[in-house]
Amino acid sequence: MGHLSITTTTFISFLFLLLTRYYQLVQSESATQPPYSCDISNPHTKSYSFCNLNLPISERAKDIVSRLTLDEKLSQLVNSAPAIPRLGIPSYQWWSEALHGVADAGKGIRLYGGSIKGATSFPQVILTAASFDSKLWYQISQVIGTEARGIYNAGQAQGMTFWAPNINIFRDPRWGRGQETAGEDPLVNAKYAVSYVRGLQGDSFQGGKLIGEDRLKASACCKHFTAYDLDDWKGTDRFGFDAKVTLQDLADTYQPPFHSCVQQGRSSGIMCAYNSVNGVPNCADYNLLTNTARKNWNFNGYITSDCGAVDIIKTRHGYAKTPEDAIADVLKAGMDVECGDYFTNHSKSAVLQKKVPISHIDRALHNLFSIRIRLGLFDGNPTKLKYGSIGPNQVCSKQNLNLALEAARSGIVLLKNNAKILPLPKSTNSIAIIGPNANSSSKVVLGNYFGRPCNLVTIKQGFESYAKNIVYHYGCSDGTKCLNAEIEQAVEVAKKVDYVVLVMGLDQSQERESHDRDDLELPGKQQELIESVAKASKRPVILVLLCGGPVDISFAKFDDKIGGILWAGYPGELGGLALAQIVFGDYNPGGRLPVTWYTKDYIKTPMTDMRMRADPSSGYPGRTYRFYTGPKVYEFGYGLSYSKYSYNFISVKNNNLHINQSTTHSILENSETIRYKLVSELGEETCKAMSVSVSLGVTNNGNLVGKHPVLLFVKHKKGRNGNPVKQLVGFESVTVEAGQRGKVGFEVNVCDLVSRANESGVKVIEEGDYLLSVGEENYSINVTL
Repeated sequence: MGHLSITTTTFISFLFLLLTRYYQLVQSESATQPPYSCDISNPHTKSYSFCNLNLPISERAKDIVSRLTLDEKLSQLVNSAPAIPRLGIPSYQWWSEALHGVADAGKGIRLYGGSIKGATSFPQVILTAASFDSKLWYQISQVIGTEARGIYNAGQAQGMTFWAPNINIFRDPRWGRGQETAGEDPLVNAKYAVSYVRGLQGDSFQGGKLIGEDRLKASACCKHFTAYDLDDWKGTDRFGFDAKVTLQDLADTYQPPFHSCVQQGRSSGIMCAYNSVNGVPNCADYNLLTNTARKNWNFNGYITSDCGAVDIIKTRHGYAKTPEDAIADVLKAGMDVECGDYFTNHSKSAVLQKKVPISHIDRALHNLFSIRIRLGLFDGNPTKLKYGSIGPNQVCSKQNLNLALEAARSGIVLLKNNAKILPLPKSTNSIAIIGPNANSSSKVVLGNYFGRPCNLVTIKQGFESYAKNIVYHYGCSDGTKCLNAEIEQAVEVAKKVDYVVLVMGLDQSQERESHDRDDLELPGKQQELIESVAKASKRPVILVLLCGGPVDISFAKFDDKIGGILWAGYPGELGGLALAQIVFGDYNPGGRLPVTWYTKDYIKTPMTDMRMRADPSSGYPGRTYRFYTGPKVYEFGYGLSYSKYSYNFISVKNNNLHINQSTTHSILENSETIRYKLVSELGEETCKAMSVSVSLGVTNNGNLVGKHPVLLFVKHKKGRNGNPVKQLVGFESVTVEAGQRGKVGFEVNVCDLVSRANESGVKVIEEGDYLLSVGEENYSINVTL
């Protein structure tokens, strides 16, 4: 007995050593080797049909699913999918983030413990959107996709599915996550979605390079589907919120970005949102996920829940009576994978209670494994395949950082420039940089969902290469909250220098995920600090605002002692350098606001009211530039430059449109008969055939070269009830040399140009006169039916 004990002990010790050594080898290997299946050098895997590269992806995915036991199937329906060792299938992490650069905010990316220590951190999306440059957006997402693949090839990623972009409409200025979006306009969000998805996934800018069987560089996921734009406001949070949305608003505001993401971008992922829409939780909405996305839009990818969204279908929405009912609801609706562990705890009992048919599970698994195959993770060692040559040298490269710098410069918006105080002379001897955001850390200049930057440059550091004598004062001892402002000390600093730059605004303590703002003013004593310093300074001061959402700075707009105002969003890791280059004239600012800046009284409008259109009878002012009827601090699309630009319509083809196809309908409104046609009856080919071609001249009347976004709007001359005040129908960024003239062209099909959604959510084209508008220039278009 004693001899057996010694032998057993020795064996166990030996086994422990072996396991320890194996674990060390695996860990060592995983630091340099990405996880994958179907090692073609291993004879054992060659017999699996899912490893046969000659078979269609659908057949390969079907083969994988057919080999799984029930427990294995259920284990794969959560974001942290475990390995299936007997089939050589490694673990997979569906949750990775790449909002404005590859981030370690999710669970799939590790920016430590390996050869790659960071990734290029671009400006927060709201600032990038201000460039109105879809080619720039595409270039940024190309870099993000390349860096993502480089990180994966280096063995520092467990997944290549990134839960970005956020393409929800920035409906209310208080929304804490508005900073993550491309702003308030559906077209801008739609084009941003398409550019981001195509760039990240490896498609061309124009699209069409990738088809269903092509390998993805990385996988994009458009979120949050749908009508999600409230996080936590006065006791109402995103988890329990039931958004009451009209069919009209769904059709012309909330859904268009997702429609474009799926149909034009060909996104491989969608995330359903926490909230309900008209009583149905998004992740349990069959009409939304299956009828709309899959059947009507031909979505061919996977659908994930937001994290914890299945649990709240029972616990917060009360839509499901039991956990098993909640699981049955989401799988029936068309959701494929859960972020969380609700499935882990309750999916087996849901099957045993016969609430979930195996066919729903198999469908979900088929979608999930199809994406993993498209990512090349079942084709053998991915470093030896397409995208396999992308290495650490393509992460944080000089080229990528230059693009981050260009993105920040292109987005920064000049809001005020009295007496042309900007740019400051390069002969400036002394300059004071004052304010809580002047020397702020990555948590301020990067916004949220950021990764470890390659080379962060603060605002103060950016200015140090321009002025001989930099004097810095933080202004507020408690950061942007600014309850404790050292106004007297800041004033003394300001008196002694040639120029003062005040760097104020917000940070993630005021606006972030799970936290909406209560007001639209600068926090604490920031305004008092700004006005006091401005009054004491030798010359008018320059005010720089770092923030995602708009702020009511009417006091600064009309104060002559504040000579210049710049909005810099959250400008990314090289934002400090970008701002300095603009302030000292090495770059001509051209950004334009992607959101309306409302006055502080807008907070009287409840965030929970989802209506876009104004209601004069109740005093409801409406939302966004398309429907808002109240006072503004700055309009959507506003932005100055060191150059003054002028426009002229060179030509407009098809300015008199006669649409005689399909049936003409009519309604009586205010004693007037309005004739209209249904876009659905015209058909896609007719819409394209009747496109309007606009050629526009753009003259730079300044003495600096400028990159200038041109915004083309359309509006109905009569401004009928329910129609937008005006609607953006095209935008293009053009670089024009000083004193020279450039040209931009727009091709807009008639169904995008003059259609609107009626109260039933159906797109119609009304007969009548319309105006194309660029700046102060207008051009008439007539539509007859």
